[in-house]
Amino acid sequence: MIKTNQLTEEQLIKACIRKDAACEKELFMRYGSRMLGVCNRYARNTADAEDILQDAFIKVFDKIQQFKFEGSFEGWIRKIVVNTALKKYSVQRYEKEVSGYEIKDRDEMITDPGIYSHLTHKELLEMIKKLPDGYRVIFNLYVIEGYQHDEIAEMLGIQPGTSRSQLVKARAMLQKQIAELQKIAV
Repeated sequence: MIKTNQLTEEQLIKACIRKDAACEKELFMRYGSRMLGVCNRYARNTADAEDILQDAFIKVFDKIQQFKFEGSFEGWIRKIVVNTALKKYSVQRYEKEVSGYEIKDRDEMITDPGIYSHLTHKELLEMIKKLPDGYRVIFNLYVIEGYQHDEIAEMLGIQPGTSRSQLVKARAMLQKQIAELQKIAV
């Protein structure tokens, strides 16, 4: 008998389609931590990230028979995770959210990578988590996931211009946080 951790990805998926509980557990063990990282980028806190992850994997197991064995299985899971996070943080609710920060022409944009290159991955993630929900979701979709504004607009039921403006505001807020961190460090 082959152990579940020795199964190929295709064997594991086929076993999960047959509802093999041990294989479902193995699939979660293989992909859960990476997908939790995705959830953490969208979530307000760890508990929300864990809820998103749980909901997403329930969907993965419900829809696994729809995977066509074309393209990346991890990418397929990631798409479900992102869509689950988007449902939790519906941007339409936050389209008009007030962040307390408005962009002004005289605000300086930080373009020197040296200013933020010293930040750790964890510090950057914490800064992203501090963004208002709508800003955070669009920042993640555009900067991290690589979607274009037209795609984001279609996914979220907003205008492409709203996506662009939320991204600009998200970047400005992140830059302000970095600048404030620089002042503290000096």
